[in-house]
Amino acid sequence: MNFPENTVNRILIRVIELALAYIKGESPPPELGPEKGWSDWESLGGTLLSAPSASSWGANRLDVFARGNDNALYHIWWDGNRWSNWESLGGVLTSAPGSVSWGPNRIDVFVRGTDDALYHKWWDGTRWSNWESLGGTLTSGPSASSRRSNQLDVFVRGTGNRLYKRTWNGSYWETWEDLGGNLASEPAAISWGPNRIDVFARGMNNDLIHKWWDGSRWSDWESLGGTLTSAPAVSSKRPNHLDVFARGAGNRLFKRTWNGTRWEPWVSLGPTQITSAPAAVSWGPNRTDVFARGQNNELIHRYQES
Repeated sequence: MNFPENTVNRILIRVIELALAYIKGESPPPELGPEKGWSDWESLGGTLLSAPSASSWGANRLDVFARGNDNALYHIWWDGNRWSNWESLGGVLTSAPGSVSWGPNRIDVFVRGTDDALYHKWWDGTRWSNWESLGGTLTSGPSASSRRSNQLDVFVRGTGNRLYKRTWNGSYWETWEDLGGNLASEPAAISWGPNRIDVFARGMNNDLIHKWWDGSRWSDWESLGGTLTSAPAVSSKRPNHLDVFARGAGNRLFKRTWNGTRWEPWVSLGPTQITSAPAAVSWGPNRTDVFARGQNNELIHRYQES
């Protein structure tokens, strides 16, 4: 009987995990379950110096950004039929970018600059703006979410490894707000409905930590466990649903899902190794796209339809 290569790889990894646990006298790690409905990884080329960031401004539309080998911002997009070539959007980045869309044919991209400040560039449907500085002292790359049209919330790790937020309220940029915490990575932010924000990061114990805005107040931080070797990424394919991705043991991709009622266990998404934090986005109620940097520093991509 011939098994698919992915199945053979999963079996070999599981055998190695069990053998190591036996040698160390430890309980074996739990079987984390098979991949369900996921495509194979595909390479989209490029030479990435950072993790990617992904956004979507419409059904069957994807825009992906990364820092290139000259430290400029690079962009590639799926128009519903094919992937574009990479284009340079300039700038001098010192972090991975963060991106979000708050309406059709609108994209906002944020990066850390050479002075550790937050920089912003946007597509208005016709052209790309120039870069603008939004200040701050960043110790990580940024992440952005949008809870309504013409509203932006940008999150960064700042001094003291604390979470900071700066908001565009539709008229002007509000001042920076300190949201506390003790982050060991850049944050990841998402909004699954009006006036709702969820923020994730890697904690000091390499676990996944979570904080949310419910429309009235910010929650305390909670730990969702795991052993992360990268910053997390998060997407939402329907209201009150969250999929959080991170690089974990063996540089493999792992996922944990909030199904609207509870957090499901961590699952492994296969043996393929990634060399950066992942990026994730959903353009429809049954679609999730995940990106990462591959073994050759190229952009790799896979998706789930369910």
